[in-house]
Amino acid sequence: MTGRQGPALSRRSLIGAGLGISAAGLTAAGTGQALAAGSAGARPSAGPARGHAFLAAAMDAYPDHGRIRLTQSYTDQAGLFSTAFTYDNALAILAHLAARTPAGLTRAKALGDALLYAQEHDPAHDDGRLRQAYNTGPYTFYDGSLQPDGFVRADGTANVGTQFGFTGTAVGDMAWAGIALSALARRTGARRLLTGAVRIGEWIERTGRTDEPLGGYKFGVDGANQRLPFTSTEHNTDLVCLFGRLALLTGDRVWRERQARAEAFVKRMWEPSGGFFYTGTNDGVTINKSPIPEDTQTWTHLALDSRRHSRSLDWAAAQLAVLDHSGRPNSTVPAGQSYEGVTFSSASLLANEGAPIADGQPKPDRNGVWFEGTAHLALALRDRGARGDEARARRQLASIEQAQDLLGGAQTVGGRELPERAGVVSASSPLDTGFGFGYYPYRHTGATAWYLMAAARFNPLRV
Repeated sequence: MTGRQGPALSRRSLIGAGLGISAAGLTAAGTGQALAAGSAGARPSAGPARGHAFLAAAMDAYPDHGRIRLTQSYTDQAGLFSTAFTYDNALAILAHLAARTPAGLTRAKALGDALLYAQEHDPAHDDGRLRQAYNTGPYTFYDGSLQPDGFVRADGTANVGTQFGFTGTAVGDMAWAGIALSALARRTGARRLLTGAVRIGEWIERTGRTDEPLGGYKFGVDGANQRLPFTSTEHNTDLVCLFGRLALLTGDRVWRERQARAEAFVKRMWEPSGGFFYTGTNDGVTINKSPIPEDTQTWTHLALDSRRHSRSLDWAAAQLAVLDHSGRPNSTVPAGQSYEGVTFSSASLLANEGAPIADGQPKPDRNGVWFEGTAHLALALRDRGARGDEARARRQLASIEQAQDLLGGAQTVGGRELPERAGVVSASSPLDTGFGFGYYPYRHTGATAWYLMAAARFNPLRV
């Protein structure tokens, strides 16, 4: 990828990259420059409408390659071609459901059926798993090799994302897919969707359950089907929702025991003196105390709804806050603009701004805003509803809406122009997560979906 910014890897690309534990995070205090106000004069309802227009365009980018399809995760300029991450597609389903429109439900059902297709037509496994990512359209890879198929290959199997090594299966990805399928099942009453979600839950129970001292559920498997040793707070938080949802929809009490197991692990990661959650453990015995990620602060509130632990939102908002503007080292924000929010992890605040994030990638901006995390912090604050939370959430949403208006222009999906000012970039400037990969200013399905759920006050993790 020499000479390119490089692929804007999903944080769930940790399996593909052979790296450790999942995370998320935020960044340190700003410079005092005011956030540029408003959303370029757009009507209040225009931001969500354009967000949904982006999701539709990313889903419909390859009309000649089959009715069964997934949503492309990033714009073409990110360098990942037609890669459709399972996590991003689960979020897209939930964002479509949050719209509460017939068109949104139609799209959500189509994506849900595509996930079921992938589950039932894996090229190597018939055990309920989904892979980290799939291809949803044709392209020529960097080595000149042709990837000619859409989501469904010529032999009928699902088109797994082998080109980038996105062939493993993470418990977190699976949990989000199960959450999306169970939400669809609840909305539609379709038995096939609940059956798919149950298969996901059973795969996680068989593969992830651990009797190590800290308990919980392990990370998943790599592309060679080797079990990974890490246990993630984020993943177990997802399972609190999934297992609770399955208990509710199936009436089977076994899911309550599994939910309690995941929740117990999450609560063991709580640091009461600081009011935040740690990222997890590498060995099942010792808690990893650095870096501290963002999503373990926000998703825990959305899933647990615990007053005792909701201080994690204050920790994230205060300790991981960033303000990005053109005067920052390595910022790509245009002159006259600024963006506030949070970044990926505590390590992002300490990134080496003198060195590239990785080979062939740019140098990081310590104050790059991670818009996906900013959106779920805004949603969590709205959900908590303490004094000042709504005002803080509105400022974060205004920053995201400004980014949708002004950042990531002239980007495409499947070679096609996007609707004007549609879709939220994953980061305001190149951002080093501290976990071996970065985020960049490319329009992103996941960031857009979280923005839409925050705007709609739609909590995807509440049982």
